[in-house]
Amino acid sequence: MTTLNLPIVSVNPTLSLLYTSIIEVDTPLEVGKTACGERRIINISGGTFEGPRLSGKILPGGADWQVMRNDGVTELEAKYTLGTKDGAFIYVTNWGLRHGPPETMKRLAAGHEVDPTEYYFRTNPRFETGSSQYDWLNKLVAIGSGERRASEVIITVFEVK
Repeated sequence: MTTLNLPIVSVNPTLSLLYTSIIEVDTPLEVGKTACGERRIINISGGTFEGPRLSGKILPGGADWQVMRNDGVTELEAKYTLGTKDGAFIYVTNWGLRHGPPETMKRLAAGHEVDPTEYYFRTNPRFETGSSQYDWLNKLVAIGSGERRASEVIITVFEVK
């Protein structure tokens, strides 16, 4: 076995708040059991987002395409549009995972409010915009921490610096 003498990276990533979003969602459309798992689609009906460098509305028309895998993990893939207060549009593709103890996930599925520390809900949003003012979003890596409620999802998004 060969041992590599690599230098230790001296730049540790840090997180900087981008925004917190409250995403309004409709009742899930249950597609049913597929080869990948239990599939459902959750339409996004609107919402808001606010942060130190950008804020505005989440436009209706997006959706979250989910698959509940056999191992109890829900894979999330949401696509939606942010409309900033100053008129720019930002396309978001947000992939993530949600899972936790079976009893916690049953309460969550039944629409009960569950403390977000009781389950894992993390996302990786990617941004795309033609706005020169928000071009910096096209060039960053972000992570999000989520909370599922009965008719909304709260996601706090951080830039990885």
